[in-house]
Amino acid sequence: MRRLLIIVMAVIVLAMVNFEIYKKEQLLAEGTTVLLELAPVDPRSLMQGDYMILAYSIAREHIKVEQDGYFVIERDSKQVAKFKRIDDKETPLQSEEMLLRFRKRGHSIRLGAESFFFQEGHAKYYNKARYGELRVSSSGESVLIGLRDAALKRLGPLIDNLILEHPSFK
Repeated sequence: MRRLLIIVMAVIVLAMVNFEIYKKEQLLAEGTTVLLELAPVDPRSLMQGDYMILAYSIAREHIKVEQDGYFVIERDSKQVAKFKRIDDKETPLQSEEMLLRFRKRGHSIRLGAESFFFQEGHAKYYNKARYGELRVSSSGESVLIGLRDAALKRLGPLIDNLILEHPSFK
């Protein structure tokens, strides 16, 4: 009986993990591209490898919110998002507006993609990052897919060949 319970629990956990993976894959495939201005910091971690901590200007400007919620944003012609307001759940979205989920954690606002990991020795490809490239669903969920420079060019060592061939970039 105990073995059966362990097997059932393992199946449930695996099903939940796979469902979360499926949701992220759907977001990558169907989400709207949004560019958020950022102010990166470039630390090194011996345990985790090289990474960049991402601090989004939209989150720093609206740190006074009290609880989790949604930013209402609007993209310009270059897909760069600008803050419009905090969603009050009563005001309908205009056709050009979209939601971006945030979480209040202590004294900061989290968008869910606050660090960008890259291969050791590849920091030189990302040190000019000025925008985080996210895919955002209609419900406001987001996933970070890359970084861009001030001219909105995608950054990375393989940018000219392999990365742009991935279906999520088309």
